[in-house]
Amino acid sequence: MIKSGYFFLIGILLYGAMSLYAQENNKSEYGRELELKAPFATSSASKVSKVIGWPSDRTPIAPDGYRVVKFADGLSNPRWVYVADNGDVFVSQARTRQGNNILLFRDTNGDGVADTQTVFLADLNMPFGMLVLGDSFYVATTDAVWQYPYRAGEDKITAKGKKILDLPAGGYNNHWTRNLFAGKDGQKIFVTVGSGSNVGENGMEHEVDRADILEINPDGSGKRVYAAGLRNPVGLDYEPESNMLWTAVNERDGLGDELVPDYITSVQEGFFYGWPYAYWGKNPEPRRKGERDDLVAKSVKPDFALGAHTASLGLAFSRSAAFPKGAYIGQHGSWNRSQFAGYKVAFVPFQRGKPSGEVQDFLSGFIADEGKNEVYGRPVGVTFAKEGYMLVVDDAGNTIWAVLPD
Repeated sequence: MIKSGYFFLIGILLYGAMSLYAQENNKSEYGRELELKAPFATSSASKVSKVIGWPSDRTPIAPDGYRVVKFADGLSNPRWVYVADNGDVFVSQARTRQGNNILLFRDTNGDGVADTQTVFLADLNMPFGMLVLGDSFYVATTDAVWQYPYRAGEDKITAKGKKILDLPAGGYNNHWTRNLFAGKDGQKIFVTVGSGSNVGENGMEHEVDRADILEINPDGSGKRVYAAGLRNPVGLDYEPESNMLWTAVNERDGLGDELVPDYITSVQEGFFYGWPYAYWGKNPEPRRKGERDDLVAKSVKPDFALGAHTASLGLAFSRSAAFPKGAYIGQHGSWNRSQFAGYKVAFVPFQRGKPSGEVQDFLSGFIADEGKNEVYGRPVGVTFAKEGYMLVVDDAGNTIWAVLPD
């Protein structure tokens, strides 16, 4: 049903004196062996997409058995989507003069098209992640986590919010996003914070609480680093069978077309995933070589590679029989390689709580003309509506797409 997408080469090819060590380190990724190209095997390229917008007669392309409709369009750089238990759909808009707010959508007919749209919260500082927990609505802006009083079904929040946590602001190449996700029992909140640089080139003293998944109490107290060394973790979700937390991570630039692979991985409490001193396990970052060999030795290999420079950001696991079981990843698309990669919603099948096959295309058609560097849009956030269909946020196309089974 789902067409094959970006495949990874088989075998082991690593560089220099680290070859035998690295071969052992890169073995077996749930039955598939991952070949890593040598650093700088190709030059660091730049191929920036030009967004031309969607023609009226075009939509992204879904597999046979699915149809794509516009849930909402005419938006102002929508970035992320969150669905409350009552089915309300919240979308954060950021980095525009007209945006920096949160919109509320309702699909009263269940047909994948929003019937109402209202401004739920306004005048925010680059909002991204959203969360409903009890009688509170939480928003992660680029520099803080805010808590607002909330009643399910209300159309707008007018009460003043309370800042419960300061966060380091801004970041390298759009690492300004901060996502929120509730712990299993609702007693904790996870906060994702991307790095402020590519590989710590501005000094690691500027990376405090960055490239981390933080954990806090619902009142903002008790902040601690839950997992570290994750260059730009964005999407978070629990895998339904194992109930394990997973994240999608956007890896580093500048090592060539095929390095470093973006990935999804289960998130182990207290683990260090390498950034900036190592990548894909214990492979030393050549630009930081010899600086922290102790952290290189401690680095944990991620679970599943998605290809280099795909800008893998969104993450949602299917909980509906209408969609194949596995992880759906919003890939915003490359800039640091000679040919486009990403610009799609990718799919990784899962069995028994683990990846069970190669990464495949699920929603494609975002690239208009690669020869002209033209794209129609760029997918980011991915989730599922209460009715079971998929929602995909296309920030560059200013559209939210719904993917429904025929």
